[in-house]
Amino acid sequence: MRAPARIGLYVAGLGVVFVASAAIAGAVVPEGVVPDPAVSHAPEQHVATGDALEQQSTRGAAMTRGLSLEQDGYTLGEVEAPATVGEAGELAFTLTGPAGEPVTEFDVSHEQQLHLIVVRSDGAHFRHVHPVMDADGRWSLPWTWDAAGTYRIYADAAPSAGDAVTLTRTIDVAGELAPVRASETSTTASVDGYDVALDGQLRAGATSRLTVEVTRDGEPVTTLEPYLGAYGHLVALRDGDLAYLHVHPEGAEPEAGQVSGPTVTFGVEAPTPGRYLLYLDFQVEGQVRTAAFVVETAPDGAIAPTSDDAPATGHDAATHDH
Repeated sequence: MRAPARIGLYVAGLGVVFVASAAIAGAVVPEGVVPDPAVSHAPEQHVATGDALEQQSTRGAAMTRGLSLEQDGYTLGEVEAPATVGEAGELAFTLTGPAGEPVTEFDVSHEQQLHLIVVRSDGAHFRHVHPVMDADGRWSLPWTWDAAGTYRIYADAAPSAGDAVTLTRTIDVAGELAPVRASETSTTASVDGYDVALDGQLRAGATSRLTVEVTRDGEPVTTLEPYLGAYGHLVALRDGDLAYLHVHPEGAEPEAGQVSGPTVTFGVEAPTPGRYLLYLDFQVEGQVRTAAFVVETAPDGAIAPTSDDAPATGHDAATHDH
């Protein structure tokens, strides 16, 4: 039944006054434009108010890390590194505290005092390494760039006198640039004969449980070894600005010599809807490997399905320094 007819039947039962009102409305509003009251007032169609949107935005900002060289008074100083591709040298930096002095005391987190993440702006050439600090608070390790481009450097640490911080800077590396972009999402990856599949729902503004499963030749891998206090370590970055996400492995911390598998579960906090780059470090027989994924938060909160089983484009295996 067409909308004007429905309105006419409805107001007929309410009285003559409402009939007149309906007639006037029918003359002003074209036929087919008047909405069905039962549909227009459905409870599931409420639009978020300005206050609700502001709360969502505030929470997203609070969950976002790794976009500044300063946090809570702690600052990541200039990063020293080779200027060109293939040049052997050293990557070094210092963290200063609220008083401007180098920080020399850090708490251990995931078996290390500081985690250094290096990744190019397109998500390629990911490295997760652990530099050494000298008595003056200078962190360093040998370094050579494999490709040109702009790189994001993250120093993830917990100063003993304050809270954990994730500080970042960018550095440009000269050379012929060949940027690579992941054109499609991917929840599967293959590295050195190991196949890794990602399962779960990535939701914006909340902690999501994501599970990875490692197999080899179609068989589950049950010999995953502890790495950084868990049977796997996951780094998640927001595509576009490479914001650093909170990721926590679930389960009790394993003891030395224990093995597990084939699955590892993580709690991931995505601050906003969009595309995210995920890098899983896992260790088997003393060797750490990295599987990379590209996922998007779908409108309903589910990970968008991958179009094929190919590894994520543009994301190479990581370099590790223990």
